[in-house]
Amino acid sequence: MTSLFPGAGTLLNVLTVLVGAGLGMAVGHRFKEHTRSVVTDVLGLVTLLVAGLSAMSVTDPALREAVGAGFPLLVVLGSLLIGSILGSVLRIEARLEGLAGTIQAFVSRRWSSEGGTDHAARERFIEGWLTASLLFCVGPLTILGSLNDGLGRGIDQLALKAVLDGFAAMAFAASFGVGVLLSAVSVLVVQGTLTVVGVLLGSLVPEAHIAALTATGGLMLAGIALRLLRIRDVPVGDMLPALVVAPLLTQVVVWLR
Repeated sequence: MTSLFPGAGTLLNVLTVLVGAGLGMAVGHRFKEHTRSVVTDVLGLVTLLVAGLSAMSVTDPALREAVGAGFPLLVVLGSLLIGSILGSVLRIEARLEGLAGTIQAFVSRRWSSEGGTDHAARERFIEGWLTASLLFCVGPLTILGSLNDGLGRGIDQLALKAVLDGFAAMAFAASFGVGVLLSAVSVLVVQGTLTVVGVLLGSLVPEAHIAALTATGGLMLAGIALRLLRIRDVPVGDMLPALVVAPLLTQVVVWLR
């Protein structure tokens, strides 16, 4: 699918998230709590599947050839460890939660549809925004689709992602409310930035580096799945620097070989 202009795929994705979240908010209150819980569980399982498929990029032939047969897993492990340490020192997740809380407080003064206690509304808003934003912004379709859009290779991947995100946003908004709507801004910022990177130097990013980044993002998605399934509250926000560390560490290993 050809693109009319760089960024068209991201705008389509933002639109589907807004529409999906809006529909979820409109009909979500009609569902029982058990139904919303089941929907969240389904999203967690599907996220786990996507995480597994993304993490398999660690076996990508280009990555193995670039860093050596025994090093792809170590590159991903090192990226997550270094990125998580940086993120925890910088308190990224806490800062994101604080930002979400500030926005929620502003929204609640002008929109009272969240219901419940102030604390409960704040927690729902933060969980909805962070979970949806991380799910929509760290997957392989986000990275590769945005880079391809910037390179003028079409928006097929982002079009597929837009459809998936639209349905996911509908389900999330039914459970978490208006916070999911704000994730459209996260999609715009992250994918817009990646599209600009694609326009400027996407053709210079080796396939091995993208594979390392994708595999690292896959494990982060697994952390999101564990949160959705209420197994463990993994601080995925603190792991975000790993997405920057992964291609850099890959290049360091390439230089050292």
